[in-house]
Amino acid sequence: MSRIPQVFSQLKQQGRKAFVPFITAGDPDLATTGKLLVELARAGAGVIELGVPFSDPMADGPVIQRASERALENEFGLDEIFQVVEQSRREIETPIILFSYFNPLLQYGCKRLCQEAKRVGVDGVLVTDLTPEEATDFSAELRAHDLNMIFLIAPTSTDVRLRLVAKHASGFIYAVSRAGVTGTRESVSSEAEKLVKRMRAFSDLPIVVGFGISSPSQVAEVEKYADGVVVGSAIVAEIERAKGREDIVAHLGEFARSLMPVLNTK
Repeated sequence: MSRIPQVFSQLKQQGRKAFVPFITAGDPDLATTGKLLVELARAGAGVIELGVPFSDPMADGPVIQRASERALENEFGLDEIFQVVEQSRREIETPIILFSYFNPLLQYGCKRLCQEAKRVGVDGVLVTDLTPEEATDFSAELRAHDLNMIFLIAPTSTDVRLRLVAKHASGFIYAVSRAGVTGTRESVSSEAEKLVKRMRAFSDLPIVVGFGISSPSQVAEVEKYADGVVVGSAIVAEIERAKGREDIVAHLGEFARSLMPVLNTK
């Protein structure tokens, strides 16, 4: 069993849910990214989403857009991101997925991407702008390298789309809590729970919920009906605020712990 299914299986047996933090690779720099991967794993992350910075992040709000801008100023590519993951694997076993737009992956080369991802210890890929209808070749390449293909679903997704995602997804399914771009919100949309219930009719894969979740109370609310909770913009915003601090890694570890519900910290 690969790392992602294994983690969700273990958590289910323990009556726990996965805390899934998101960070942008290279924000504020790659050395810090490597340390954050290790720190977030030690803080209790079930899966870590590692964002590939992109110049036109159309699905992201201003917080993650700025993170991509800061990262791109450091002038690195996927090879350097893979090096960071490879180094982190000397210390942690927590599943890591690449969270990316398709353009950087396509430019790198799909087969080469899968070969390198597998070699360094990446566990899966989520491509925000690649639909199941267009993902046949890429999904097949991932499967050939025993990598998980994670898809997004949204409250606007039809049953036809949910069935299609169920057919092609592996690892887990990412349910977007609301329409729109990433960013913190004061409350979680009631549509998220309805979406999770709809998806469970078509798939037995774990379902995590993200977009707009930024507080311990919101995390606790979502974990009542989902298998995991993604926190992205709140963590990325904290990285932005902590830039320049010598204790940024330890600070982010404590911030991540503060977001986790009591159930996940037993």
